[in-house]
Amino acid sequence: MKVKLNEEIKEYCRILKLNGIRDNFEEVMKESDDYEDFLHKLLEREMESKDGRALECRIRNAKFPYIKHLEDLELNCLPMDMRSKLPELATLDFIKDGRNVIMYGNPGTGKTHTSIALGIKACMQGYKVMFTTIPLLITKLKECQSTKTLMAYERRFEKYDLIIADELGYISFDKEGAELLFSNLSLRASRKSTLITTNLSFDRWEEIFGDPVITGAMVDRLTHRAVLVNMEGDSYRLRESMKMSAQLSEKL
Repeated sequence: MKVKLNEEIKEYCRILKLNGIRDNFEEVMKESDDYEDFLHKLLEREMESKDGRALECRIRNAKFPYIKHLEDLELNCLPMDMRSKLPELATLDFIKDGRNVIMYGNPGTGKTHTSIALGIKACMQGYKVMFTTIPLLITKLKECQSTKTLMAYERRFEKYDLIIADELGYISFDKEGAELLFSNLSLRASRKSTLITTNLSFDRWEEIFGDPVITGAMVDRLTHRAVLVNMEGDSYRLRESMKMSAQLSEKL
């Protein structure tokens, strides 16, 4: 009889989408001293379950290319300026304050790794995050403009707590792309945070925007109150590859 009752409870929980209760009520019954304690523990498990699912959803929707946590970063491989500013960035106060972060420097120094790690931590703290590359973002904006869905996309875009826009400077774009990018990033200025990684110093941004007026306005909007991080240094990726190669050689 008890087995049948438990199966009915699980079915009710499935219908009501109370997965935390479904998965834990039998165990909690054994641990609880009274009804109040049982109910408290059961609801606590349900909350933990929902929090876990919500986090998985935020990370999945952010579309990170891979998972990287701050604890995974090899601090001694990062450029000196990032090492000194990472503790401040890790508090995520820049998101709360609506400040931008711009990481600039030569390729391979850990810009993408660090931005993803900050994005993952933001997801863990309940922030809504989007990861994209600049070329992919411009392509998406152009597609929305051609299908007359740009306004709807812009409304969603400006609501993210943190946008991580990777790879500014790897590919140049036309005037339409520059104007669309400027327009959408401006929607977030001083209200929501945008983290940009670039391999170009600010005085070279005109090479990709092609218009000195747009370039000047873009630099002005993005750098206002921003945290600027100099990522010039030795290749982080090369060091990681050499370390993995050395570890493989030791195993052989």
